[in-house]
Amino acid sequence: MSKQNTVFKEGYNRFLRLLRQGTLLQSEAELAGLLSISRTTVRAILKNMVEAGLVENGKQGRRVLRKPNSKDYFPDAQTDSLAEIIERSFMKRILAGGAQPGMHINELELARDIGVGTSSVREFLIRFSRFGLIEKRKNSHWVLKGFTREFALELFEIREIFELRSAVAFAKLPDDHPARAKLDGLELEHQTLLREIDTRYTEFSELDERFHRLIHSASHNRFVDDFYDIIAIVFHYHYQWNKLHAQQRNTRALEEHLAYIDALRSRDPAMVNKACRAHLKSARETLLQSIMTKDSQPD
Repeated sequence: MSKQNTVFKEGYNRFLRLLRQGTLLQSEAELAGLLSISRTTVRAILKNMVEAGLVENGKQGRRVLRKPNSKDYFPDAQTDSLAEIIERSFMKRILAGGAQPGMHINELELARDIGVGTSSVREFLIRFSRFGLIEKRKNSHWVLKGFTREFALELFEIREIFELRSAVAFAKLPDDHPARAKLDGLELEHQTLLREIDTRYTEFSELDERFHRLIHSASHNRFVDDFYDIIAIVFHYHYQWNKLHAQQRNTRALEEHLAYIDALRSRDPAMVNKACRAHLKSARETLLQSIMTKDSQPD
């Protein structure tokens, strides 16, 4: 898939999430900023949405004709980057195996299952191994060392340091910064998901990952960006380990995110610090509970 097609399809899917809110009155320039894409891509998306019967261009301007359904979205496999595809396949494999220490991973089998070259898979595994979660063995084999409580606590300590710093940096961004437009879009997605939480609560982890990644991007620190990849993987997938009370837990997290967004808009360092710490405290409890639940499950 070409990079242009990937950008178009990713933008199209993000636009669909905005349509669920019923909001489409922005100009092409505003939509481009909100979705972090070019106006040319916005026009192409709008053209396709008109053809799909989602949007109408009338004399009074554009309006939403219907809310999108699951068939309107491009599949993940068509919108994810190669690195994201490998990451998702890798995590699905180890979760299917119970994510137990000592589990073997064969890079040749993984590459064949995904349909990519072994060099791409090896590059991902080498990068992932730097954090001590997997270890290289002979003949293209790797061993999972495990998501232990000790690992989680060490990881969370670093996450807290990075996110508190990044949140303060985000609050200082000017009003016209693209990240603030993205925050507006994420707020709409949070509000919609919260209203439809009864049927869509399993979608929270993906939204959570995008929200925190946006905050970390404000640090403009290559080391923070690089380390956040491992943070995102662990915190995104741990939601799949513990499904107990998932709806209530995700509802609480959505509410904490919205309070966090209000604090970021306030530019008040004390409010930002309070909202950030409150949410991180809940996230830490959830992660540790997930690990304990996973460890207590029978092999």
